[in-house]
Amino acid sequence: MRTAVAMCAASAAAIVLVALASCGGASAPASAPGGSNDPGHWPSDDRSLCERFVHWKSSPELEASTTAGPGSYRPNIRRVFKTVGDRDNRHSVLLCREIDTNLDGLKDVVRTFNEKGEPLHEEADRNYDGKIDVWLNFSDGRIEEEDLDTTYSTGRPNVWKFYLEGQLSRVRRNTHCPGGAPDTWEIYYKDRLERVGSDSTCDGHVDRWDRDAQLLAAEEAAQEKAQAATNAKASPTPSSEPASGAPAGGAPVTVGPSGEMGDAGAPIAPKPKKKKRP
Repeated sequence: MRTAVAMCAASAAAIVLVALASCGGASAPASAPGGSNDPGHWPSDDRSLCERFVHWKSSPELEASTTAGPGSYRPNIRRVFKTVGDRDNRHSVLLCREIDTNLDGLKDVVRTFNEKGEPLHEEADRNYDGKIDVWLNFSDGRIEEEDLDTTYSTGRPNVWKFYLEGQLSRVRRNTHCPGGAPDTWEIYYKDRLERVGSDSTCDGHVDRWDRDAQLLAAEEAAQEKAQAATNAKASPTPSSEPASGAPAGGAPVTVGPSGEMGDAGAPIAPKPKKKKRP
């Protein structure tokens, strides 16, 4: 349990510090409806977000603890634990953590975990209006999908980001089609935008694909280079050295016993000598 708590405490502290840093200066931090910038007037109901995932208020199997993060005079972090295992193997695992990042008395970030301590899901209210506008899903402890409501009004995503092995792989967006369906598709390669598809008629099908000209040219050059290397291996360059006994650039030449020059082939046999008559 201590390991899981330590990991989550570090993450929680980072979130709180970011929130506090953004609220520096004379201006007061944003406050959700029903919240208060004065800790002395925090509401009695902090609108627990963990309660939607694990009913810690009514379950005797769950235990909740609260702590005060950096810069907070009152507890603004809640963790919900569950005891698992038998006899000597019994231990507590973290199931849910929720944080009040802007210190207005209301929880605005929640993350759930499996019994291995790996994150499963996260939701957040980025603009502190009391509505969730960020949804994260994890797989094997790594981010797999991030959904965003960039309008801060609909309460549903209009941007969907998908990750592969921790890197951004593709993005879907709703920019103009009614009903909230995606009309723009972005494909990424090694965290770089490769091509964009658009649906101008809102029929759910891509009407046009636009590609990164520089990336396309680099891909074509790499393919040509690889093909040239393959061709070179398949057809090696002939040696410029002449074969043994043959002059460069021509067929081998034979020399007869009397100094006759012949074409390629066996040496020219000498002509028999005529016998003189007595």
